[in-house]
Amino acid sequence: MVIKVSLENQTLNKFLDDLASGLPAPGGGSVAALGASLAAALVSMVSNLTVGKEKYRENREKMVEILAESERLRTKSLALISDDIKAFNAYMAALKMPKETEEQKSARKTELEKAAKQAAEVPMSTLELCVEASRLAALAAEYGNPNAATDAGSAAVFAEAAGKSAAYNVRINLPGISDEAFTARAKEKMYCALNEIAKNCKLAEAAMEKILK
Repeated sequence: MVIKVSLENQTLNKFLDDLASGLPAPGGGSVAALGASLAAALVSMVSNLTVGKEKYRENREKMVEILAESERLRTKSLALISDDIKAFNAYMAALKMPKETEEQKSARKTELEKAAKQAAEVPMSTLELCVEASRLAALAAEYGNPNAATDAGSAAVFAEAAGKSAAYNVRINLPGISDEAFTARAKEKMYCALNEIAKNCKLAEAAMEKILK
């Protein structure tokens, strides 16, 4: 079964229906990518509520830069929703390859390794975008319109949740990869990213709490 999902040509309700169904995809990887995009969109919201406001003109240049970065992240994150589905389809196709002869078994093993790596690399890309989204959320909380501080805080929360979800989807694919150097690099990159997200979220929360008190 080939799963086709793209938010570009369907409603949110349709995506949620597919997610809730018995289909194997979309799943956690696609939701992680959507979460990263939502985090980026919230940062853009805070930026747009700050840029052009005379009261916050001293932060205009910084927020313009943040807005450009958050919009780039939003677009890239949305694309990863479909990429996650494609990676799943490639792995399923490799599983269905014939394995009657030694030559077929060898070809199947090679394709499974390749597909497993891709299935790990897509959520890793999502995780890396979550690092950026959490960093921008912290900056938005500090320099953005204080009336939108909770939106910046929410962006950080979404980035953290999406990052953890992406990391889960990296980890579940690693056991199917025999390349030990690849798995070692993936684990190191994954844990470093999660630590960075946690730090950024604390900064965002601290900036938000100063305004809420």
